[in-house]
Amino acid sequence: MTVSHNYLAIDLGAESGRTIVGSLKDGHLSLTETHRFPNGPVWLPDGLHWDVLHLWSEIKTGIGISSTKFNRQLASMGLDTWGVDFALLDRQGALLSNPFHYRDERTDGMLEEAFKRLPPADIFASTGIQFMQINTLYQLLAMALQRSPLFDVAQKFVTMPDLFNYWLSGEITNEFTHATTTQCFDPRKRDWAIPVLRVMDIPTHLFGPITDPGTPIGMLSPRVAEETGAGEVRIVVPACHDTGSAVVAVPAQNQDFAWLSSGTWSIMGAEVREPCLTEKALEYNFTNEGGVFGTWRLSKNIIGLWLVQECRREWSRQGEDISYDEMTRLAVESEPFLAVIDPDFDGFLHPGDMPSRIQNYCADTNQTVPQTKGQIVRSALEAIALKYRLVLERLEELIGKRLDPIHIIGGGTKNRLLNQFAADATCRTVITGPVEATAIGNILMQAIGLKHLSSLSEARRVVRISFTPEVYEPQKTADWDEAYSRLQKVMK
Repeated sequence: MTVSHNYLAIDLGAESGRTIVGSLKDGHLSLTETHRFPNGPVWLPDGLHWDVLHLWSEIKTGIGISSTKFNRQLASMGLDTWGVDFALLDRQGALLSNPFHYRDERTDGMLEEAFKRLPPADIFASTGIQFMQINTLYQLLAMALQRSPLFDVAQKFVTMPDLFNYWLSGEITNEFTHATTTQCFDPRKRDWAIPVLRVMDIPTHLFGPITDPGTPIGMLSPRVAEETGAGEVRIVVPACHDTGSAVVAVPAQNQDFAWLSSGTWSIMGAEVREPCLTEKALEYNFTNEGGVFGTWRLSKNIIGLWLVQECRREWSRQGEDISYDEMTRLAVESEPFLAVIDPDFDGFLHPGDMPSRIQNYCADTNQTVPQTKGQIVRSALEAIALKYRLVLERLEELIGKRLDPIHIIGGGTKNRLLNQFAADATCRTVITGPVEATAIGNILMQAIGLKHLSSLSEARRVVRISFTPEVYEPQKTADWDEAYSRLQKVMK
């Protein structure tokens, strides 16, 4: 009789969290979502934070529901989250302060401050990470400049998944894929970039040993095991950065593919064997984040469906509750290429009135200003797809080969209009799915950690067997060529 194994993925995104149980039997993986809950920023007098105690409560709820539903037969559990945010612990392991949200304004101006201390080329050579003010390095630099008293008592730095893994297991770790996103990590030494931290006046004693993805780190703590009714369950660190887990679940059959994780952020990249630290990579502001089994993710962040999400929130604040499906329908019915916008314009980074910001951007760049909801949403979706093309062209230049197809994974695959736009803009075949790629990759790394699967290639074969993709072929590419030329002029 073939044994079935159940693995619990705790997947925390920037907009929502979920617990999903993956059941692996005869090389086939099936998923059961057991709990889903909202996640978002909380304003306090000192800035924008994550509500980590709420998240911790929801995690435990999800564990309890999952354990009950599967008769306490969970082989393991693993947790992944978004990148760059972190917490500090004191010498007794207590959380010192509610973690800040990466969109908090305290990092405004921190890139310029960092460059006064160390040239960008030197920072990139030591970290291989793209320059974004949200990066952990600049959050820590802001604390150093403010002379934060937390540095006087802090003993341990932990990223967001490290924090929850500690609360789950009692073990303090610094998981590799998440550590590499911080711009505090040296990809060549595979250790913390201590010289960079020292120049930024960031205490180096906070940073501990690195833990590889797929490592079992202990058992669910007795208190949590009792509270949730889960009993003894092994804790495995997957690729704790959500994109790292998502790329594990790409159902690719060869190496000449581009992957695109689509959600609040879009991240486009390729899987490579060595970090790319060239002058061109620096010029194009690409990033090198750690993957699994010795791979690296050469990629670039693009502000993705955040534009649409913020439009929806603003219209809701104005009393018009409009669904994503309705927004997409309105976009389909609107004129194409009314205006072209750069989704990574700095003015779109922070929460706020996104429809007005998009309109102001178009006015400031002497373009037709979108007026209706459909026009605004369509402009945002076209902008994201056009930026995909720019990033793909530069990615292919860096690695010296054509990438085809583009595998789109993550929650954004539900937006079929954006998927088709991506195919049209890039003139590439687009293959979408699986939707829950992050949870699937998390689950597969748990299975590898427990030696129920042997390799990354075997894991991807499980994905191909278990999930049916959707395929989009490019259409009307000439219209997109003209729009792309307009975008390049706007960005100059």
